[in-house]
Amino acid sequence: QVRLVESGGGLVQAGSSLGLSCAASGRTFSSFAMGWFRQAPGKEREFVASIDWSGDPTYYADSVKGRFTISRDSAKNTLYLQMNSLKPEDTAVYYCAGRTRAIASNRFWEYDYWGQGTQVTVSS
Repeated sequence: QVRLVESGGGLVQAGSSLGLSCAASGRTFSSFAMGWFRQAPGKEREFVASIDWSGDPTYYADSVKGRFTISRDSAKNTLYLQMNSLKPEDTAVYYCAGRTRAIASNRFWEYDYWGQGTQVTVSS
């Protein structure tokens, strides 16, 4: 079993940066592909970024490409999402997800484990 716990959310102004972390328990973290998804009120959960088990390659939604960076530290069992140049439309609950496959996916239904989510609010 894998448990995922996100941290690092908060309220920031547009143009600011924020870093999210996702701590994973379970010794198989290093073999999992991982991803970040987000869900705004009244909207469907959407893909943000993902990373293969090895840390490369990485994948991004067009809306965050060039602004967000996903990374992982398998020694620390931690997934990261660095968010720069934040926009009000980035406001959402951000979820960390783990997939029991080595290759990442941008489909939320293909992930097996989920964190509880962390709120990110960007004011204009």
